[in-house]
Amino acid sequence: MNMRVLYGAGPGDIDGYGTERLRAEFLIENLFVPGEIAFAYTHVDRMIVGGAVPRDAPISFGDGAEVGTPLFFTAREMGIANLGGNGAVTIDGKRFEVGNRDIVYVGRGAQEVVLESADSAQPAWFYMNSVPAGADIEHRLIRKDDAKPLELGDEKRANKRRLAMYIHPEVAPSCLLLMGITDLAPGSVWNTMPPHLHERRMEAYLYFDMASEDRVIHLMGRPDNTRHLIVANGDCVISPAWSIHMGSGTGPYAFVWGMTGENQAYNDVNPVPVETLR
Repeated sequence: MNMRVLYGAGPGDIDGYGTERLRAEFLIENLFVPGEIAFAYTHVDRMIVGGAVPRDAPISFGDGAEVGTPLFFTAREMGIANLGGNGAVTIDGKRFEVGNRDIVYVGRGAQEVVLESADSAQPAWFYMNSVPAGADIEHRLIRKDDAKPLELGDEKRANKRRLAMYIHPEVAPSCLLLMGITDLAPGSVWNTMPPHLHERRMEAYLYFDMASEDRVIHLMGRPDNTRHLIVANGDCVISPAWSIHMGSGTGPYAFVWGMTGENQAYNDVNPVPVETLR
């Protein structure tokens, strides 16, 4: 298992960061390498993000050496989103067939997870979010059609989008993890409008379904002291609770959002008026 570690930073630190340092602290690249599995452990609420692209052979994990516990899931839960071709997720012998935009919830106590693709020519892209958990919740497959959709935004303001909740109290419960997928309407480029803060939750964004030549300009930082990251297909941004998170793309894109924190409802969001950004 390849585990990168990110230590995080406070809002006062980023004034001294150049482009490379900012990317090193908040951007995770190269998660999706054919035939491999990769993880990144962030000290921002101890979330782990991961990517796996099984081809000719399944990829399995479950050892806890990298997280300091007997098993990976001794004290953790996980969401696994399939962003590629058809595949399967097997948890301790229980097999789930997963299509594009399906998500599997893995509860605390799992011993081994096996990831595989149905067709090596069109492999599955498995994207993973894992956070500490203090409760045992049953493993579950949440299909694309099971997710709860929310229509948001305004076409005239180029931010019309469809947010689908998967791992969420209203769809599939968890201990602390929230996870879903947002798709932008044709012609819309802005996500997460208005920008906002949620002091009791961090968030990870995984941008996908982008053309190789396109990029998302992801804005972060304090509302009065913003910075930006240029993000490519398959890149993940770690967004601490103190940072805004919003972005605009040069072409079509979608993103997976994953969150953890005490409050699993959206009633703790503090919107930031666009005109106050600096």
